[in-house]
Amino acid sequence: MKKGILFIISGPSGVGKGTVAKALLEGSEGSMVFSVSATTRAPRPGEEHGREYFFLSDEEFNAMIEAGEFLEYMNVFGRNHYGTPRKYVEEQIAMGHDVLLDIDVNGAMKVKENCPEAVAVMLAPPTMKELRRRLETRGTEEQPVIERRLAEAKSELSRMGEYDYVVVNDDLELAIEQCRRIVETSKLTPGYCADFVNELIEEDF
Repeated sequence: MKKGILFIISGPSGVGKGTVAKALLEGSEGSMVFSVSATTRAPRPGEEHGREYFFLSDEEFNAMIEAGEFLEYMNVFGRNHYGTPRKYVEEQIAMGHDVLLDIDVNGAMKVKENCPEAVAVMLAPPTMKELRRRLETRGTEEQPVIERRLAEAKSELSRMGEYDYVVVNDDLELAIEQCRRIVETSKLTPGYCADFVNELIEEDF
């Protein structure tokens, strides 16, 4: 059985990461799974342990940090911790499932440090004006928050060169198709095909 691949998708708030990620998962016919994060926040109504998140106590989370069991982790607003459990990702990959991780730029680069073979995709807006329009159109945030997100976006986009691929989300369907091609192309690399190659050259003829 071939192992799966860890795919990271990140980019500024409002760029469409969630929409693209959902399309990739739905179009994978079960071959790709979404990375389930761990958190110390309380479950919300309808959420289940191991489905939306792995819900942990502060003590459990800290123990995992000490044991090096996260590919990355962060503290949000000085209250709750969030992290990507190494074990879950490695188990899914060993089972042949591709794993999709939707995460911010700092988290993405930390994952790449711990898992260099992961494929990182930066989803970028066509222009900053268009990103502003999308943030304002969704109507979920006040103007000061939008201004902060736009400033953060410039900082995040400045790290584009650290990614394996960049996809500009100008046309949503095209962006989704380009991400699908990246998934397919990643499975043609020598690293992914190493087991096949070794079996081939050792085979009698």
